[in-house]
Amino acid sequence: MELSSTDFDSLYRQFGPMVLRRCRFLLKDEEKAVDAMQDTFVRVLENKDRVTEVCSSYFFTIATRICLNKIRSDKYRMAASIEGLEGIIQDNASSMQEEITNVSMYLDFIFSGRDEKDREIAVLHYVDGYTIEETAKKTGMSVSGIKKRLTNLKKYAGEKHGI
Repeated sequence: MELSSTDFDSLYRQFGPMVLRRCRFLLKDEEKAVDAMQDTFVRVLENKDRVTEVCSSYFFTIATRICLNKIRSDKYRMAASIEGLEGIIQDNASSMQEEITNVSMYLDFIFSGRDEKDREIAVLHYVDGYTIEETAKKTGMSVSGIKKRLTNLKKYAGEKHGI
């Protein structure tokens, strides 16, 4: 079958709306439906030498196959993206776990030989973000006692690390 540009234009006007409706129904996305409709007509042009009769069922079948292939490939792409994302999350999680372990070991080193209350005060003030007054309330100590311990802790950490 030989399709001239006039014949193709006529086929596009005749079957285009039906093909677009089918693509919209299957893909549920206007942009993807328009792309699938165009792919349908490209497929018709590519197979023009093998086609003996052009009818609505021919266009319907091609449009359906193209849409189902798009749905299938989108699912595979989504699955691959999710697998890639899971890998990134796992890499970051193990990296964060390693960092937490390092910080924990560092804190153990800093607080070794110190009163457990120093660690509690430091965590409340520096990690949890409590003010000196709030830290004093939480620990049942005076504000001056908290200030003194924090100053001594800074001095101790500086001496321990040569800072």
